[in-house]
Amino acid sequence: MAGIRVTEVDWQWLRNGAAHHTQEYPSPELVVRRGQMFTLVLELNCPLDNRETLIFTVETGPQASEALHSKAVFQTTELEVGDAWTAVKEAQMENTVTVSLTSPPDAIIGRYQLSARVSSRRKHSNRKLGEFVLLFNPWCPEDDVFLASEEERQEYVLNDNGIIFRGVEKHIQAQGWNFGQFEEDILNICLSILDRSPSHQDNPATDVSCRHDPIYVTRIISAMVNSNNDRGVVQGQWQGKYGGGTSPLHWRGSVAILQKWFKGRFKPVKYGQCWVFAGVMCTVLRCLGIATRVVSNFNSAHDTDRNLSVDKYVDSFGRTLEDLTEDSMWNFHVWNESWFARQDLGPSYNGWQVLDATPQEESEGIFRCGPASVTAIREGDVHLAHDGPFVFAEVNADYVTWLWNEDESRERVYSDTKKVGRCISTKAVGSDSRVDITGLYKYPEGSRKERQVYRKAVRKLFSVEASGRRARVRRIGGRGVWRDDLLEPTTKPSITGKFKVLEPPVLGHDLKLALCLTNLTSRAQRIRVNLSGATILYTRRPVAEILHESHTVRLGPEEEKKIPVKISYSQYKEDLTEDKKILLAAMCLVTKGDKLLVEKDITLEDFITIKVLGPAMVGVAVVVEVMVVNPLLERVEDCMLMVEGSGLLQGQLSIDVRSLEPQERALVQFSITPSKSGPRQLQVDLVSSHFSDIKGFVIIHVATAK
Repeated sequence: MAGIRVTEVDWQWLRNGAAHHTQEYPSPELVVRRGQMFTLVLELNCPLDNRETLIFTVETGPQASEALHSKAVFQTTELEVGDAWTAVKEAQMENTVTVSLTSPPDAIIGRYQLSARVSSRRKHSNRKLGEFVLLFNPWCPEDDVFLASEEERQEYVLNDNGIIFRGVEKHIQAQGWNFGQFEEDILNICLSILDRSPSHQDNPATDVSCRHDPIYVTRIISAMVNSNNDRGVVQGQWQGKYGGGTSPLHWRGSVAILQKWFKGRFKPVKYGQCWVFAGVMCTVLRCLGIATRVVSNFNSAHDTDRNLSVDKYVDSFGRTLEDLTEDSMWNFHVWNESWFARQDLGPSYNGWQVLDATPQEESEGIFRCGPASVTAIREGDVHLAHDGPFVFAEVNADYVTWLWNEDESRERVYSDTKKVGRCISTKAVGSDSRVDITGLYKYPEGSRKERQVYRKAVRKLFSVEASGRRARVRRIGGRGVWRDDLLEPTTKPSITGKFKVLEPPVLGHDLKLALCLTNLTSRAQRIRVNLSGATILYTRRPVAEILHESHTVRLGPEEEKKIPVKISYSQYKEDLTEDKKILLAAMCLVTKGDKLLVEKDITLEDFITIKVLGPAMVGVAVVVEVMVVNPLLERVEDCMLMVEGSGLLQGQLSIDVRSLEPQERALVQFSITPSKSGPRQLQVDLVSSHFSDIKGFVIIHVATAK
């Protein structure tokens, strides 16, 4: 007699997908979340009798073992058991048995093999039933990644599009991004990122056994999204030269990048900058079931020498001396936050954790950053894992400017301790608006509490020697910064100044500004003003000088004067980068020795308008109308519209635009046929070799077909 065996499995895709919020995955295998029951219907070749039970085996990864929790053997019972794999027999009708399987809330995530046998059969008669994928579960209160709010789970786990904020503090721009975590093959690619990591290549069994822990998994992903140590997904490039690859500004989402990496046999995709790394990491972590959002920090410090201060060396025209300045302050920097418990630090550090895949500094020998608890950053607890000092400096370093004289002496120029870490922004839950979350990272700038935290962070970073000698921070190149210097503010100068924009700065037009100087004293003063201007990358790295002039100004007691500043289009046209950014600097030298540096970051504006002509419905074509503008004072002939949107069209659409006269506006129409309902993001970029991409996006609410 052959005995009883399982002949067929019904994976109950619709029922399990709806219960586990996984119905959007187009995966050939069942996708479920840990710590939650899922149901299977098994067909047997003959009925089970009352004495017989079904014995299941689940295994994940190579060399699966019960000791490493990558394998479990369990049989059907009447009741669920707490923290182990369980199977409950729900119903039996003749040859059909309905069973509910539940994984522990700290089960290893990944692809599992499921097999079963009947208790009366010998062990080797296990029948492979197939594979399923187990993910983290933000809906399960016992899971470390549990997030209590349903609206936040919809936004940070299930939303497949989002917004990344870029630009400068005074002119923040929203860019659409297609995360696309439910697109074809993306789940498989995200799991293969874990399998490509050096930890897995070195010791696969141990690596898989750690994948129950979101701290471990996110740290691996942070390293693997950049290609610096490990043939990871994206190769960074910040020099403005993108030969042999795609400019970071041309990507509209993560899907094309992840698919290219996978199809290209894990060859790093060229090229990315911070928002690309953050967009890709958000896709991977949402796909694996960890609530994740994209965060932009304006005036973001990059502290290379770990002293919580950004030291910038300038010449008498306020121009950055690149060979002396190791630290930098980027116009903006983009990273991720993921939500989970910190079992390693204690419950007060649970919640949002900073993760950054942009390769800036090594962490334990590998280019990665985080998870660093946002709470720990706000409280100055920079000694806690992982990479606290680096993240603290990004949002709260003091910005110190030094005038480097020709005799190699240096003088500290009045500068702003409030400059770094402004307008920390993320997309609002359920809408396109920008939410300022600066208060999660630090107490109000300049407040007593914020200064106390800064001092606490400096103390934790540099242990003071018992003898009371001042601890010195070594710098590369032999320059030293005394710790006392870092905490002492410079005396305020006797004048103030700021650049005022007189007309909106538009791409293709002349720039018109004024430098407004005010005498704060009751005596007349003579001031030499050295003005410089340069086109820059968003990292504030200068590309080419476009302005260099000097003025002498006499200010009467408490008088204000305006110095006009004009930069013509022809002056910046050739040297403008895709970032469309210009940095102006004015070094103001007062006769009695005071020095003031005034800086202004300018982003040149452009625009694109998108309209959907009629209601959008699944399976029904709808027309989209785009108004484009040639921003230049010359005719352009090579314009193209690039269109993308998950659930709205397959892949990318490219549409030729007729030649455009100087500053001409034109309407372009095309149709799309949505395949998924709900809010969907359509991205449209105007691309030309004559100017950098002009980006726009619109949210389209797609109804289900009647």
